[in-house]
This record gives sequence, C-alpha cells and structure tokens, in this order.
Amino acid sequence: MNRENSRKSGFKKGHDATVLRRQRSETTICIRKNKKDDGIAKRRAMAIAPLSDTTIANNACTSSVTIDSNSRKVFTVADIPALMSVLSQPHINEATLHYVASGFRKMLSVETNPPVNEVLACGVLPALVQMLQLSDKPKVQFEAAWALTNIASTSETKAIVDADAVQYLTQLLCSADAEVREQCAWCLGNIAGDSSTLRDVVLSTGAMQPLLQNIAQPTNKSLFDNCVWALSNFCRGKPQPRLDLVSPAVPTLAQVLKGENTSAKTDALWALSYISDGDDERIQSVLDGEGILEALIGILGENSGIVMPALRTVGNIVSGSDEQTQAVIDAGLMLKMKGLLNSSKRMICKEACWVLSNIAAGTHAQIGLVLKTRGCMARVVDLAISSEWEVRKEAIWVVSNIATGGTDRQVMSAVEAGAIDAVCSVLNVNDTRMLLVALDAIDSILKLGMKLGKDYHSFVDECDGLAMIETLQEHESDDVYTKAVYIIETFFGAEDEADDENLAPSANGNTFSFGIVQKDLEEDECPASGRNNSQPMATFNFAAI
Repeated sequence: MNRENSRKSGFKKGHDATVLRRQRSETTICIRKNKKDDGIAKRRAMAIAPLSDTTIANNACTSSVTIDSNSRKVFTVADIPALMSVLSQPHINEATLHYVASGFRKMLSVETNPPVNEVLACGVLPALVQMLQLSDKPKVQFEAAWALTNIASTSETKAIVDADAVQYLTQLLCSADAEVREQCAWCLGNIAGDSSTLRDVVLSTGAMQPLLQNIAQPTNKSLFDNCVWALSNFCRGKPQPRLDLVSPAVPTLAQVLKGENTSAKTDALWALSYISDGDDERIQSVLDGEGILEALIGILGENSGIVMPALRTVGNIVSGSDEQTQAVIDAGLMLKMKGLLNSSKRMICKEACWVLSNIAAGTHAQIGLVLKTRGCMARVVDLAISSEWEVRKEAIWVVSNIATGGTDRQVMSAVEAGAIDAVCSVLNVNDTRMLLVALDAIDSILKLGMKLGKDYHSFVDECDGLAMIETLQEHESDDVYTKAVYIIETFFGAEDEADDENLAPSANGNTFSFGIVQKDLEEDECPASGRNNSQPMATFNFAAI
C-alpha cells in the first residue's frame, strides 16, 4: 500500500544542542519511586513521652484516663470529649495546657491510621495554633508543634496552613528553646513536602533564613539533621520554587557536604539536585557554591548510598551550557565514569548514561572525551543492547548524540565500537521517541558512509536493521514512517536495480559475460571486523580524537 501521499514529508534539519541535552524532568520514571518519595517528603513523630506526675496532678480529667504499666497514658478518640472540655474552661494553667496538647499529640502518634479526621473535626486545631503563640510556655509550644507535625504528615496538611499556623511555626525557628526550633522545622518540612503550593507558602513567610541559621549553628545533631532534611523539602517539587528563594541555601549546603554526617549530606545532595534542575542560571547558582563541584566528583568515586543524589546533581549541571559541562569535566568527572557505568545498581548505570549523553551533546572536544575514556563507549554499547529498557534508552541517546553531532572521525570511531548494532537493536521497540532517536543516528551514519565510501548500509542490513526499518513503514507515527521511507529510498532504494544491472549478461562477440568487477586484494588485505566489506575499515588512534 502506497501511503506516501497521505503522509507529510520533511526531515529534521540538523540537531540543536539544547534538544540533545536533556533535563531529567523528561523521564517518565523518577529515581525515587512515589512511595519512597512520599516517605522522604514527610516524617512522622511517633514516640510517646512519659506523663509527668505534675501534669497528672494538675489535670481535671485524670480520674477518667488510663495509665499503662509504664506510667504512660494511652490516648484514643474516646478521650477527645474530655480533652476538649478542659480547653473550654475559663482559666487553664500551663500544666493543663501541656496535658491537653500532649494528649492530642500522642493520639496522633500511632503508627497506622492516626485519627486525624476525628481530631480536626473536634475543633482543636485553632487551639493548637494559639498554643504556638505562648512564648512564655515553651513546653506547651513544643507539644502543640509536635501535634501539628503529625497532622502535617498526613493528607490533611492543608488544614494547618488554612489555620494560619505557618507564620507562627516560622517565628519559632528563632525560639530560645532548641526542642521547639527543631519541632517547628520538622513541621514546616512536612508542609513544604506536601506540594509545591504549600512549599511556596512556607517560603513566602521567610522560613528559609532562620532555618539556615539553625543549620549553620546547630544546638545538637538532631536539630541539625531535621533542619537539613526540612531544607531539602524547601527546595523540592514541581513547579520549582523561585531561584531567589532557594539559592541562598547553596553556601550552607556546601558546608554540609564538607562534614561527616552521612544522613545530612544525603539530604543536602538532594537539595542541590532540586536547585540545579533547570536552566543555566539555576545550574550556575550551584556551581558558584565553594567546593561543591569538588565534593560531588569525590562522592562519585565512593561506594555508598549518597552516590545517586551526587550523580543526579552532576547530570543536571552537564545538561547546561558547554562551559558548565566543561567545568564538571575539568573537575575530573571522566575518571569516575567507567566505574559508574559498571555499577551493579541499575539506576546508577542509567544516570551515568544520561550524564554521558549530555556530554556527547556538547562540543567536539567533549564528544572526543567520551570516545577516549577507556572502556566507556564499549560499555555504553553493551548497555544499549542488553540492559533493562530504562538504561538502554539513555545509552542509545549517547550513541545517537555522537552520531548526529560528532566529526566524521568521531562517528567512524563510534561505528567501530558497535554504534550500528546498538541503534538497530531498538528499532523494534514500542517507543516512538526512541525510534526517531535511533533513526536519526542511522541516517547520520549512513550519510557519512555514502560520503566516505564506507559500506555502512550493509552493516545495518546484517544486524536486521533494514528489515526492521522496512517494518516501520507501517508505524502509526507519521514521523517514524517518513523517516523510515527516507532511509530506505536514500540508502537502500537503488540497490536491487544496481544488482540487476551488474548481473545482466552483455554480449561480447559470440559469448556473454556478467558485469561484476572484482577487486584484486593484496595478500595483507582482508575484509575488516568480520563484515562482508569490499575494503578494510580504517582503525583510529582514540588519543588523537
């Protein structure tokens, strides 16, 4: 069936580096799955503190409560009316307020299915917000903030924002009490981690600067850890926070990376990955952080759980301008790439290929570095052919970017490394975009073969590429169809006619002869690389590329 008349013609004219360099937001699967992401975005405080004798003595409802064998009160929904009746009294002392706030906090601290809807329905939320304002009662503020933290860890986070709690939580980041500061940072981190909208509410109250102050001068390790974690949520989410609101965090994050606290370094690295994910200005804000680039490259050589966020940040940087990419290369990135590509962790291999694909979308010198780095190209080709699909896609981008953006010698080097086998291996997948990426690469390689007299089209045929391209003439995508037809007609269309012409006998006197011209080979000449080629393939010194 001739479908050409119903299809649009026209092909991509050249390749834009801004297209070939890709931000991570394009991928359909995030590194951190949704469930894990949600677990990191919010934290719940479930510990139950012992009930003090003073609190019990001053509480009007102690006769109706039950104390467990460890002298700890177990609060349930059944205690809500009694607790609310205490709040309705005209005069409530500090101990009683502490008891009520503690009761609701403990009720919300159960591990599964906390009764958040029942607590909100009883109308206690405004009272908890008012308790935050009792500057002379830090223990009450602490319990109220803790109760709000547990509410903020559920799907009802917005209720806290609607109750106008954020401004008071922000103010308490400057409290004289370290426990209050920590609990408020924890609560604000949960709110910011809920959604980009609520994150922006937190940032608009000016919470960033006092949070950074607590990180720079922490009273204890727990406060430090929770504040760095909250900071990562301040920087997190799509659409991204305004750069001017989060870039002040970069110097503080750089200091965290210089420490030995692995948990805090992990959160700091994720924060940097969020900030650097975007345009060149966002990337530069991270590059300007003193010592950040050196720390990132150093981490890539480690065998630890913090490699992933460091690699993500590096990947964001090399998706920027040629100059930003070069800054990472100059810091020693290529020395780490082979180890990353050979990692036993699938996602590290995927991210490493993504990094290389962005470098391969750069200058010819940067493409040359990808080809010259020992073991890199061979491993990329291997991953493109035989790894999981998510890894294969990124590896194909590496090959395609070299094929479409490299010099003639660089493209030939890629072919020698197995580029044709790699891109042809994905011609039967159900992914329109990757089919176009592979077809673009094949088009560029075959054009070079035609230009230099290389028999690259036979390489495509030998790895079943031609058969698969012919099948793509029936693809539902107009772009895939058009590209497949173009490749077949340009590089394979005249082959049968030429063969018939060569095989047709011609009269020579009373005899007939066939028009096949044989080339005499010298004794030291033979077809290269096991291919059925009429001339040996050239070999290249990678160091010269």
